[in-house]
Amino acid sequence: MHCDVWWAAPSQAHPDLERLLSGHERERHARFRRQADRDRYSVAHALARLVVAREAGCAPEAVEFELRCRNCDGTDREPHGKPVPAGPAAGLEVSISHSGDRVALAVARGVPVGVDVEEVSPRRDTTSLAEMALAPAEREALAALPADRAAEGFFTYWARKEALLKASGEGIYAGLTSVEVSSPAAPGRVLAWTSPGAPPPGQVRLVDLDAGPRYRAALAVLSADEPDVAVRDAGPLLAAAASGGEGEGHSESGQGHAPGQVDALPDAAAPHDL
Repeated sequence: MHCDVWWAAPSQAHPDLERLLSGHERERHARFRRQADRDRYSVAHALARLVVAREAGCAPEAVEFELRCRNCDGTDREPHGKPVPAGPAAGLEVSISHSGDRVALAVARGVPVGVDVEEVSPRRDTTSLAEMALAPAEREALAALPADRAAEGFFTYWARKEALLKASGEGIYAGLTSVEVSSPAAPGRVLAWTSPGAPPPGQVRLVDLDAGPRYRAALAVLSADEPDVAVRDAGPLLAAAASGGEGEGHSESGQGHAPGQVDALPDAAAPHDL
């Protein structure tokens, strides 16, 4: 089972990338107050359309996304939920995340995926957040870590949990405590998952990603098979699109650094970016 993880940076934003956004995406882009948030959003959503078009063998303009939320009845004012490729790109699965100077996109075919990246911020009150986001056993494991690793440990937990809830399509509405994962000191593994949309035991894989210093990231794949993960640099693809070309975007590494989300509980809680 193959999954591509593309990394980009908000600094790669360009006005010409905005032509790749849908009308709804342009409206949301315009509502951000800060330029940094607009840049993260345009890079993430332009990249999603470029990569999906590349995989589907169609023009970016032909790519459509349906937003599906498992937690509402469809009567909300604004479409939201997990973006699901439609039209010529049907069958592909995507997940978007952005935080700080990192933008991540996961793409696979036929299996749900979720990706999450979190900037480690010592300024955040992780003690209070842990009460809301972590199960009792997870809080105990976090408290056992050295003080200088507590923030990294918390954001490792958060990235793993949100990646899983994105993959299932539930998002954090399902509650971060509905899923319990292994200690930050151990490889990522699901220990318990009790939300209504949780997959059967043995049908989920969790992979920690290297997003560079001061970041924690994770990839979740709802599959019984271990994923073959290819890490790709989105820079060439975005640069070519900004200059009017299509680009190749094939740069690849094992678990590469590269270069993120709107204001939220860490950065991760925005329901539109699943």
